[in-house]
Amino acid sequence: MTTFVFGHKSPDTDSTGSPIIWAWYLNEVKGVAAEPKLLGEPNTEALFMLDRWNLDKPAIIGDVADDQPCVIVDTNNPAELPANINGADVQAIIDHHKLVGGLETKSPIDITIRPVACTATIMYDLIGDDMAKMPNAVKGAMLTCILSDTLEYRSPTTTQHDKDVAEKLAADLGVNVTEYASEMFAAKSDVSSFSDAELLRMDSKEYTVDGKGFRVSVLETTAPKTVLDRKDSLMASMVDVANEDGADQVLLFVVDILNEEATLMVPNDLVKTVAEKSFGATVSGDLVVLPGIMSRKKQIIPNLKV
Repeated sequence: MTTFVFGHKSPDTDSTGSPIIWAWYLNEVKGVAAEPKLLGEPNTEALFMLDRWNLDKPAIIGDVADDQPCVIVDTNNPAELPANINGADVQAIIDHHKLVGGLETKSPIDITIRPVACTATIMYDLIGDDMAKMPNAVKGAMLTCILSDTLEYRSPTTTQHDKDVAEKLAADLGVNVTEYASEMFAAKSDVSSFSDAELLRMDSKEYTVDGKGFRVSVLETTAPKTVLDRKDSLMASMVDVANEDGADQVLLFVVDILNEEATLMVPNDLVKTVAEKSFGATVSGDLVVLPGIMSRKKQIIPNLKV
């Protein structure tokens, strides 16, 4: 039976590229029939990666059948996975997020969770000497994942190992990191074709803080004005998105990659309180700039208070 490899819902570049990387490894090195899958439409940067390296877009699945063999990458959170994930035959988890709990497996499995910025970095280590067999297109996906998750080494989640792996891949591919990252971020910043609701869900994760359910959305961009110009309609859409998704509030952080800061939209008193208690911010309007805030995983989620 073919093994499905997939990451989290609202797939970003890492959750699009890492399934491709690991499915290649299972097929070509381990002799295990595997297919990469997606749990939703990938973002514009991930689509750029697929086009740039001439990779097929993985099929999108809504759920998994009982006993479906699968490998989970870039998450271990059941809330970000198919509804029937505990009915599937999970065979491995490869991730770089904190351990959440709640997954149940049919038997003992391989779990690799390491404190680096990107799942693809872990895969580089696990693949080891067999990296020599990897085609350039898959190496290109690996490089793109690392540069995306590290924001070209600007993110505080970046480790020296992430950077070393990315530089080695770039050298192998003959890619200039700065130029390539600029192309990636330009693609990520082009959100003109997305509705407000799509933007709010594009790179978002659900978290509960002191009984309040939040959809924490992050838009990383080199052109923050294009998003902030839509402030009024985005804040209006937050109400519908929260209601439809069973959340109390959407928190939208617009991360300015080049200036290394985030702007939080403040539509009501709840978000004002969150901004003040979580980040020590002084809020005087419906936007607040948070200098140095770049990472949801390391800087936003751990600090959220209501």
